[in-house]
Amino acid sequence: MRSVGFLILLAGGCNREKPAPALPTTIPSKSSGCNLVFISFDAVQAAHVGALGYQRNTTPNIDAIAKQSFSFENAISVASWTVPASMSWFTGVYPSEHRMTNKFAVYNRDVKKPAKLKELSPDLVTLAEILKQNGYSTGGFTGNAGVSGGFGYELGFDIYDCEPGKFGSFDRSIPKALEWLAANKDKKFFLFLHGYDAHGQNTPASGYDFRYVDRNYDRKYFGTELEQEILREEGLDRGRLTLRETDVRFWRALYDEKISRLDLKFQHFMESFERLGVSDRTLFVLTSDHGTELYEHGRLDHGFTLYNETLHVPLFIRLPGQTAGRTIPDRVSSIDLMPTILELMDVQVGENGRRQLRGTSLVPVMNGGTAAKDIFSETDYRQYTYKRSIITPDGWKLIYTLESRSRELYFLNDDPGEMKNLAPAEKPRADMMEQKLFEHFAKIGHDLNGKLWQIGMNPVYSSQGR
Repeated sequence: MRSVGFLILLAGGCNREKPAPALPTTIPSKSSGCNLVFISFDAVQAAHVGALGYQRNTTPNIDAIAKQSFSFENAISVASWTVPASMSWFTGVYPSEHRMTNKFAVYNRDVKKPAKLKELSPDLVTLAEILKQNGYSTGGFTGNAGVSGGFGYELGFDIYDCEPGKFGSFDRSIPKALEWLAANKDKKFFLFLHGYDAHGQNTPASGYDFRYVDRNYDRKYFGTELEQEILREEGLDRGRLTLRETDVRFWRALYDEKISRLDLKFQHFMESFERLGVSDRTLFVLTSDHGTELYEHGRLDHGFTLYNETLHVPLFIRLPGQTAGRTIPDRVSSIDLMPTILELMDVQVGENGRRQLRGTSLVPVMNGGTAAKDIFSETDYRQYTYKRSIITPDGWKLIYTLESRSRELYFLNDDPGEMKNLAPAEKPRADMMEQKLFEHFAKIGHDLNGKLWQIGMNPVYSSQGR
């Protein structure tokens, strides 16, 4: 049974000058005037967040906000790495449509042309552009790399600050964001805050303290970025790694240490934000662009696969002034975030902006409805592979690899780890899901049968020939 306090919250929206009556039981779809704080914890796998069931106490501060939020237990990203996944947040279309599927639009011996949203998809309007048109001050403070300015993420922002170098942390982006917030707290604002603190190519500034590592570990690995890079590339080249169980525990322990450190930085941000006195008129969205592989399928890192360790992400939405949370078990897509935000904030959206949205607002689900729909994801990671996936409402998942015309079928209700490929045994079902997958992409203008999917090179890291 919902508490009276929660009913008051749902009625209050963004304009909470006095307590609202406890009669309405639905979230207001007209809540103009909200601020928006959108935080991306890059590469945080949902399975390593306490509020989503993780047993190790690595995220107490994120968990505390989750208890005050709509907590989506089964949020699925549209892509398994930063560039395509993040751009879908801010355009509301799938990666195949915004075409920011790699860092280079063209990469060969003669031409190395960086990908730019306004060149690849000039008709798209971004979330920041829409909010800017509605009178918002807009600031982005990021860790660079996959969300660098120049790709198009910066469009619509008054300031878009990226840490010099690559894979920067909240150590820099949070102080910069707080400085900007102090100067803009009396205006309507949109803050995008991002850090690579959990990423394999980010090391804590003070080094690791190995707080979760087995005491008797023989230190075959030390957790350096170079070690992680070597293992990432070996896994790609060979198809899988060969690690001892003790090594797997080591890499997972380091990952948890990074998340634990990230959580403390988030605590500092939230404490500082509360002192600004604007929480009661601020909408919070906390999420990750993708997860990461920790040897669940024999590799480290992310981007190459569409298994759930790379797609299942945390997602918490806290309404202005919200103090009581609700857990939503329905499977939802990151493509739904932009229409949800636009509805909750009640901003004016032009015809082009409305027409481009592929997802559906989650407000009905937050009001107690269901989200029974197919979920689609994709990756063209570094042109190393081309994969597409579909998850049906009843828990079946098909992963289709275009360059090999191979497919994997899993029943997630019985096999959440995606270990038993049922495609050979369930051929009619796999055929039906393949047809639905291809129809979806054809509907958004991409005939998956219309081209050859040739393996190539489209580098992300400096060691890859850039």
